[in-house]
Amino acid sequence: MPDYGHDLIFGSFITPTNSSPHHAVELAQESERAGLDLVTYQDHPYQPRFHDTWTLLSYVAARTEHVRLSANVTNLPLRPPAVLARAAASLDLLSNGRFELGLGAGSFWDAIDAMGGRRLTPGEAVDALDEAIDIIRGIWDADNETRFVVDGSQHRIDGAKRGPAPAHDMEIWLGIYGPRMLRLTGRKADGWLPSLPYVNTLEELAKPNSIIDEAAEEAGRQPTAVRRLLNTGGGFGPTSDRLLMGPPEQWVDELATLTLEYGFSGYIIPGDDPTMLRQFGQEVAPALRDLVAKERRPANS
Repeated sequence: MPDYGHDLIFGSFITPTNSSPHHAVELAQESERAGLDLVTYQDHPYQPRFHDTWTLLSYVAARTEHVRLSANVTNLPLRPPAVLARAAASLDLLSNGRFELGLGAGSFWDAIDAMGGRRLTPGEAVDALDEAIDIIRGIWDADNETRFVVDGSQHRIDGAKRGPAPAHDMEIWLGIYGPRMLRLTGRKADGWLPSLPYVNTLEELAKPNSIIDEAAEEAGRQPTAVRRLLNTGGGFGPTSDRLLMGPPEQWVDELATLTLEYGFSGYIIPGDDPTMLRQFGQEVAPALRDLVAKERRPANS
């Protein structure tokens, strides 16, 4: 498995709990103070214990200065793609280009159905995500004067106005699994965002990466066009034989392996513990950047 050579990104995955309304915002600010690059929140609109993720992201954008923001990942079945495209572009413009779009095909279908969303089969969910990417990119293509039409099996656009364009070349990261979804990632996405707790061994990350690479090449893209990010799980403590369960130096060694041998370059940790955020941002991130830069440096330089 190659090292794709992307710059390293470090982020937090904060629970958007609303019982203490400003706590999720304070953790975002703590992430920024810790030197992290990215703050993310899960998006479960059917969960009454959580803030609405898009409202929260907008508020956090106004209360931070440098950190990038994303849903991890957006619940597409409850967020129409054309409206979602405008929301994402607007937030990117208002935050001076600090937003990236994480997308998911949907899960917890009983809850989605209860909120008025459509219950989709696995195949329909793939088609819906595929069509949604086309719609989102079409809305962002503000200078395109051709009539915008998408006549899909799950989504339909018939003459929608394009725009606004985002402030920067916004990336679309897919938090998905399964061969068809992975092939879609290779064909159309800018990033793959799986979660390590769902993986039993590192070797289980190799096959999905290969599927993404093959699909990218078949679509005329380079595999390097798709960044590989990872929700890590884990915790800091004494040295152990468990992945990402140990002191910062153990984290550095294991994340270096994930970067140099498995192609990952974005690492997002559980973000509800301020001490963990500080250790990750101030001890792990700089040491890992130095180690990876050293390993990537040509031998004769």
